[in-house]
Amino acid sequence: MIGRIPVLDVRPLVDCGRRPAKAVVGESFQVSATVFREGHDAVAANVVLRDPAGRCGPWTPMRELAPGTDRWGAEVTPDAEGRWTYTVEAWGDPVTTWRHHAGIKIPAGIDTDLVLAEGAELHERAASGVPKAEGREAVLRAVDALRDERRPPAARLAAALAPEVVAVLDRHPLRELVTASRPMQLQVERERALFGSWYEFFPRSEGAVLDSRGGPPVSGTLRTAADRLPAVAAMGFDVVYLPPVHPIGTAFRKGPNNALSAGPYDVGSPWAIGSPAGGHDAVHPDLGTIEDFDHFVAVARGLRMEVALDFALQCSPDHPWVTEHPEWFHHRADGSIAHAENPPKKYQDIYPIAFDRDFAGIVRETLRVLRFWMDHGVRIFRVDNPHTKPVSFWEKVIGEINRTDPDVVFLAEAFTRPAMMHTLAMIGFQQSYTYFTWRNGKRELTDYLTELSGDAAAYMRPNFFVNTPDILHAYLQEGGRPAFEVRAVLAATLSPTWGVYSGFELCENTPVRPGSEEYLDSEKYQLRPRDWAGAEQSGRSIAPLITTLNRLRRRHPALRRLRNLRFHHADDDAVLVYSKRAPYGIGPAAPGAASDVVLTVVNLDPHHTHEATVSLDMPELGLDWHETVPVRDELTGETYYWGRDNYVRLEPGVAPAHVLTLRPSSPIGGSPTT
Repeated sequence: MIGRIPVLDVRPLVDCGRRPAKAVVGESFQVSATVFREGHDAVAANVVLRDPAGRCGPWTPMRELAPGTDRWGAEVTPDAEGRWTYTVEAWGDPVTTWRHHAGIKIPAGIDTDLVLAEGAELHERAASGVPKAEGREAVLRAVDALRDERRPPAARLAAALAPEVVAVLDRHPLRELVTASRPMQLQVERERALFGSWYEFFPRSEGAVLDSRGGPPVSGTLRTAADRLPAVAAMGFDVVYLPPVHPIGTAFRKGPNNALSAGPYDVGSPWAIGSPAGGHDAVHPDLGTIEDFDHFVAVARGLRMEVALDFALQCSPDHPWVTEHPEWFHHRADGSIAHAENPPKKYQDIYPIAFDRDFAGIVRETLRVLRFWMDHGVRIFRVDNPHTKPVSFWEKVIGEINRTDPDVVFLAEAFTRPAMMHTLAMIGFQQSYTYFTWRNGKRELTDYLTELSGDAAAYMRPNFFVNTPDILHAYLQEGGRPAFEVRAVLAATLSPTWGVYSGFELCENTPVRPGSEEYLDSEKYQLRPRDWAGAEQSGRSIAPLITTLNRLRRRHPALRRLRNLRFHHADDDAVLVYSKRAPYGIGPAAPGAASDVVLTVVNLDPHHTHEATVSLDMPELGLDWHETVPVRDELTGETYYWGRDNYVRLEPGVAPAHVLTLRPSSPIGGSPTT
């Protein structure tokens, strides 16, 4: 039923209000609603935000977002983790209605005494709701003035419209016919659920030794992999993501480049989990022991990084579950267990789980395995192919984990249909892989990022991996080093969370065959030690660029948010321009307060130089249309003066992008800060 004052279409709204919207601590987001009433009397609205204990914070006044639309909005900011609620309250605003009528009638001499008497009565009522320390006396003085017949009518009206009176009643309005929406749920999580820089690498390749004569290779271990962590930390990464570290099966083991048969020394795919040495709760003997894993986690923690672990709910034919729980697998007509396949691809070394014969048992075992690794310091799980398992399964598992451990973050590795990707985000996954890899043109990037930073941002948080062990996009294959630089800049500045798979910094871009997105000599199937020191000395590595981008992300709060993304115009289809703006502290920026602004201009063409005129939406940057301000290119250290229209020239391999920060100094004519 519609209330006395209609309050409709409250947003954010996730799954028709059945599921909570999402935010992280300190993240500001807009609550909006359609609010109106009959006739011409004024209405107003506010947002009531209640913390997990049910305490009501100072309510936030809403404003009409565009005149005549009846769409009202306000920015709110939760400051603690937990389950919050937000409610929109609307009411009749008799004081504003009176001000409008009085402003017309009194100058025209219409019902002057009556209008002033009504104003005095309204302000007297309003004063009763104003705390003494908050300006009650100012409102009462206005009441006295409105009733003072010795003064001219215009002076009596002016006393009620005095700025100090208006300010008090803005804080403590007289509200009639208050109508509230139903409370909406808001899940507030730690910042890592939204912001972070991820680095993926295979521990078995770090410290590995290959025999050039064809003898048995020596695998790297978790201890040798820990030696790589200082270099990863030096590039500014927050999260180290490991593929599965469990024992690997031998039955139907894949050889190099996904060959169907393996040689005696081939190491197999880490995603073919399970052998007589153990399953999902064991460490591959070649990598070491659980104590070595603990050491790896401790070293990462000491470098201010978290460890994310792959959770792939599938088995090799040698996994203990195959004999202990045969009912967990799909058996074909001939009695054999069906292997995984995604025609034309076949994964003979992997058995998928069949959930419907013992759903509760599989949930219990999954929770046990996850909690085992949580007990060993893992608070982030990258879930492999969640879209091939029932959505209800993940809702149950993630709900149970986050009920007791709300800081645990789950990333959905689901490159699939939009409905499934969005639903996985709604039911609990804190982060999601996206279609970013396949969005390389200006129009498709603009459209997709507008979607991700719009209504979808209330529940779906993107993780922009620039490459993965499975995905080497043609853009990188064909664009060389400039393409790698462009994609790094885009991912690191468009999304609050981004990631790289090792080898990206070396611009590895050779496919297994033309037209394939698989790497040649894929690390999924073989050891691949890299000469990191040689690459750095030769200048082949783009690690310095990655380091700069991650440093900027940590320094600039604007880059740690998603919903603040705004696109600007450039008169060249290869030049993409966008900005992010955020307050330096927690909460929405106060009017006139300095805010952090990052403006990025990228040449999307890795082959050709492009020149363009960039036309900025100045109010989106917190500036007036006529202003000219100093901007610093954080990639080069150069300082320029930019206004509404600006010329750029971007050359691949030399200056493929500008990442500009607005300097907090006076407009042109002052002294820019450098």
